[in-house]
Amino acid sequence: MTGYEEEDYLMLSGIQHFAFCRRQWALIHIEQEWEENVLTIEGNYLHEKVDDPFLREKRGDTIYVRALPIHSGELGISGICDMVEFSLHEQGIPLAKEKGLYQPKPIEYKRGKPKTHDADIFQLTAQTICLEEMLGTKIEEAALYYHEVKRRETLTITEEMKQRVRVMTKEMHHYYKQRHTPRVKTGKHCQRCSLRNRCMPELLEREKVSTYMNRMLAE
Repeated sequence: MTGYEEEDYLMLSGIQHFAFCRRQWALIHIEQEWEENVLTIEGNYLHEKVDDPFLREKRGDTIYVRALPIHSGELGISGICDMVEFSLHEQGIPLAKEKGLYQPKPIEYKRGKPKTHDADIFQLTAQTICLEEMLGTKIEEAALYYHEVKRRETLTITEEMKQRVRVMTKEMHHYYKQRHTPRVKTGKHCQRCSLRNRCMPELLEREKVSTYMNRMLAE
């Protein structure tokens, strides 16, 4: 297991940005660029309704904990889990001041509807790895709740998904350490990006003058 020092931890929420577009992630987390658009404003409003760090509620055999701080020394990340459901389960873990054993299940709240890409799933997988490391247990199920369709999607978190997140976070740490903002292939996803005006994807399609000159001199 790779061990990162706490001062080297990256933001867990950045995994969603990185999976969607590595350049977007670097602009936000390395170059500290950010622009609000209607999507980010709606997303922030939704999380404000969910993230209450003082709320712990028990209904029947299930305990709901909101805005739970989580981290992973293996991945070198830290962040907040919107909600963790702890359900009474004979193969679960003990909880302070509670009788019985409980199985944790992370829940991530998102605006909009299910995506055509896996960025949300990778973020949820990272949360699962954090909780497994912190609680000393194995978690096979997690869920995404989409505000627009008001529907929860329960997912099976596989070892393959976890390995992809491990590779992803390792690459994130590499870019961050090098302070490097990568060039990426542009596409339709650029149209709705909150950083479109800072990224200027149209320029990425053009060859740099220095690259052109070096290529011509080498021929």
